[in-house]
Amino acid sequence: MALPLPTSLSPSKVSAFKDCALAFRFSAIDRLPEPPSEPAVKGTTVHRALELLFGLEPDERTPQMAQECLAEAMVEMHQNSEFVQLALGEDALTAFAADAAKMVDRYFTLEDPRTIKPVGLEMMLEADVGGVLVRGIIDRLEESSDGSLVVTDYKTGRTPSVIQEQSRLGGVHFYAFLCQNVLGRLPERIQLVYLGRDPQVITATPSEQSVRGVEKKVSAIWSAVERACEHEDFRPKKSALCNWCSFQAYCPVFGGDPDEARAIALTRQHDAPPPVGQVAKP
Repeated sequence: MALPLPTSLSPSKVSAFKDCALAFRFSAIDRLPEPPSEPAVKGTTVHRALELLFGLEPDERTPQMAQECLAEAMVEMHQNSEFVQLALGEDALTAFAADAAKMVDRYFTLEDPRTIKPVGLEMMLEADVGGVLVRGIIDRLEESSDGSLVVTDYKTGRTPSVIQEQSRLGGVHFYAFLCQNVLGRLPERIQLVYLGRDPQVITATPSEQSVRGVEKKVSAIWSAVERACEHEDFRPKKSALCNWCSFQAYCPVFGGDPDEARAIALTRQHDAPPPVGQVAKP
């Protein structure tokens, strides 16, 4: 029996499939729950603070106001299920807030937000590519002084090495592809804004060729996913990423059984409430 296809592809899903097909299956198809990661939740908090900052008038986008935006984001995060699951103690919560505050401060060493004209914040774009729903959320889409578009993706993790740069830019090229398909405009520039200990901005110029490259990659990945679902053949790929994988208990590399994961997924689907307007079958 073939496995169900995922409902869409995103930059993170494309990257996940390339990193490890089996982990992709556990996450995108079986939809197994994953414990929240403190760095990821902290990144969400900083993203929200910057979103609030760019919702202000340009002359209000000061470092002091940015910290007030962060304070507001921290209040909101107390209603976030992943933040709640972290169950941070008093000292850990203080350290969490301090780290987030440093990232927000570092932002001002890289850009002057008063000069930026955003046209979209946390902007969801979707496009149909050969029957595949491709979607992505752009952290910030701005219009430069000459009217061209710039795509910005905030990163709160470690700044990549020179060798890793092109790989990291792949996701932002994905957003350029979505802008071309949905908005009918190719961005003049795409950039990764790293807010970690070594803050910097990495930029690239998308082209018609790079956009076609993204489309070919999406089609190739989707074909591989279709084949893997049809034959139930998602193979593990051992790498350094295994150290951070939440699915080791079900991975044969670590003595686990993928069938157990599928059984859990089917049980969760059976126990889930029916969609609004539908009656559960007895």
